[in-house]
Amino acid sequence: MEGNTVSDIKKVVLAYSGGLDTSIIIPWLKENYHDPEIIAVSADVGQGDELDGIEEKALETGAAKVRVEDLTDIMVDEVIIPSMMMGAKYEDYLLGTAFARPVIARRLVEIAREEGADAICHGCTGKGNDQVRFELAIKRFAPDMKIIAPWREWSIRSREEEIDYAEAHGVPLKISRENSYSKDKNLWHLSHEGLDLEDPSNEPKYDEPGFLEMSVSPFRAPDVPTTVTIDFEKGWPVSINGEKMKASDLIRKLNELGGANGIGLLDIVENRLVGMKDRGLYETPGGAILYRAHEVLEMITLDKDTAHMKRKLSVDFADLLYNGKWFTPLREALQAFALDTQKHVTGTVKLKLYKGNLITSSVTSPETLYSEELVTFEESDYNQNDASGFINLWGLPDTVQALREQGRL
Repeated sequence: MEGNTVSDIKKVVLAYSGGLDTSIIIPWLKENYHDPEIIAVSADVGQGDELDGIEEKALETGAAKVRVEDLTDIMVDEVIIPSMMMGAKYEDYLLGTAFARPVIARRLVEIAREEGADAICHGCTGKGNDQVRFELAIKRFAPDMKIIAPWREWSIRSREEEIDYAEAHGVPLKISRENSYSKDKNLWHLSHEGLDLEDPSNEPKYDEPGFLEMSVSPFRAPDVPTTVTIDFEKGWPVSINGEKMKASDLIRKLNELGGANGIGLLDIVENRLVGMKDRGLYETPGGAILYRAHEVLEMITLDKDTAHMKRKLSVDFADLLYNGKWFTPLREALQAFALDTQKHVTGTVKLKLYKGNLITSSVTSPETLYSEELVTFEESDYNQNDASGFINLWGLPDTVQALREQGRL
């Protein structure tokens, strides 16, 4: 299929978000690929009202069919929670965009097979990470499938020119030239890139109405803290404030609580896979709370060696996910390790949310390794004299080194 010509492409499955890029791709495909049948596939990964009217818009701009696929729980249960169990972060970024891509790409392949499509098309730019994430997943499940990436083909070179193209082709847009940030939203997060954010010397417009969508600015958050209690069973979050719920609903509730208190804002310059540095602003209110609560619980339930090794491997796990290698044997092996480490990660964590800060109130677990009797400054059965022999043996190499230097060996 990779060698197919434009005229061979009769039916295309398009990853369709309804944003600027994918909105203009429909007329562009029809103009440049001899009017193929276009099946627009919109993945519901918890982005809420962004999907309102998406079917009508896609059909009006030339799609033959629209499929809206609910992938939220799959994303949460198969990707997000296992990644949280591993403690995976990419340069402090909680991987919001990367979390959604594997499940979306896999579903695109399944639909392309069902519909008898000749190609899969995405709207990722040639500068970003998402092109790699989508295409590696597509190649994993459909190695012979033709992939169309308009940003690597068309003459359009900027978002300004994209808007010009949309206006010329009567494509309705929800953005203006002044607020055309590149955004990606799902249940877990919202990312902001472009415009004034491209210059790291510019402060984000936290207090500008409409800029933040999942959060408020910490400067506008309440003057009193909000307390939240999260229960985990074998590393899996199961309830908030005593109310049991599935993981996706738990994240929704934490988004509400965290967003109201300015939690989870991250402004970083990260190292993209393709080699350039990129400035991004992320809103991850519920995710930031969940990661912190899980980390706090692991402090008292994981042994030292496992905790330290897990922290090392979490960097490799995050790199795999960020770099589009979710569907790989190494990721599966690392995830199996993470799952095994969670056998005793059961307990309750209480946090206070206050003006962008996460403050630990308490942590308890029936599986705790913490012994107050051992660590107390008060009287206990611990024999402090045992430390003398331990220090002598632990420091023996240093003692021998000193003796050699003094000529006493």
